[in-house]
Amino acid sequence: MPNLSAVPVWVVLAVVALVVVTMLSGLYNGLVVARNRFRNAFAQIDVQLKRRYDLIPNLVEIVKGYMTHERETLESVIRARNEAVSAGQKAAADPGDPNAMKQLSGAESQLSGALGRLFALSEAYPDLKANQNMLSLQEELTSTENKVSFSRQAYNDSVMQYNNMRESFPTVIVASLFGFLTADQFEITDTAERQAPKVSFS
Repeated sequence: MPNLSAVPVWVVLAVVALVVVTMLSGLYNGLVVARNRFRNAFAQIDVQLKRRYDLIPNLVEIVKGYMTHERETLESVIRARNEAVSAGQKAAADPGDPNAMKQLSGAESQLSGALGRLFALSEAYPDLKANQNMLSLQEELTSTENKVSFSRQAYNDSVMQYNNMRESFPTVIVASLFGFLTADQFEITDTAERQAPKVSFS
């Protein structure tokens, strides 16, 4: 049986240091993987939001040919769309950042409200409701909204997993040492705003 007392102190310290470094490396790498996972999940939201933003100018172009007396409503849609684009860019630059996610949630709520008002007004225009381009946009917007909702759920799940890992001991020590901050989910608090805009032209 080896005599442990004969083992130099520096060897013992080196073994302990190696164990600690290995453990810290594992925790650090786990945090990196979790953070990259929710960032990638947000990238999927970003793709769908950009698609939605690209559809809105086409929608406004079709609608304004019929709704000549609703200029204020059309301008509010474009304004809300531009604010959402700006908020989306900030969120995409740093997914999970609390301020960026709050701005995006607010901008998306404003945009959904503006679109809802536009679609409600369009009900009074039978020719617009029968327009084939409008019907096609209806389908694309509805499909995109569904994809945004699905992607948002996947993102929120990834953020929750990351935050749970980050707040668990001993990972919380590594997170604090290396600047892994708490990430915010992408939530819309009003249940009415969770639904896709009503775009029925039947």
